[in-house]
Amino acid sequence: MIIREMQVSDASAVLEIYGEGIATGHATFESEPPDWAGFDRKRLNAPRLVAEQAGDVVGWAAASGVSDRCVYGGVAEGTVYVSAQARGQGVGKRLLLAFVAAAEAAGIWTLNAGIFVENTASIRLHEACGYRMVGVRKALGKMTFGPMAGQWRDVALMEYRSQTVGVD
Repeated sequence: MIIREMQVSDASAVLEIYGEGIATGHATFESEPPDWAGFDRKRLNAPRLVAEQAGDVVGWAAASGVSDRCVYGGVAEGTVYVSAQARGQGVGKRLLLAFVAAAEAAGIWTLNAGIFVENTASIRLHEACGYRMVGVRKALGKMTFGPMAGQWRDVALMEYRSQTVGVD
């Protein structure tokens, strides 16, 4: 497996993997993946990574800004998705560790992750990659689709703080 920068040519695979995550009902409040222009618009230019096995993209990670205020320029929300076929093979851990390193190289000192509390595998993955639990945001939003449609969802807020970037 290789981890590399995401390219526009990865768009269909990235959006397909995103759709697989959405279908679980435990990945995001979004009910369907955006088109590539929408995906691209909502994310920072870097870091954006993909995991590739045997020529196929099997996972991706990307960052989104949390605020337009300049003081938050080094704070981002990180997102990581692994294809159904590659889950449980260590792809997520390798991808997330590479993503954290790429974020630090891009000057990001804090990465946030919002994870549905039921998604214990993702919570454990983030903990294994240096994130800590900040707290749980109770009834943050109401699901509009899937097996939990109409239910309010609690979201764990996790944080990775760089030990090198932004440290005086």
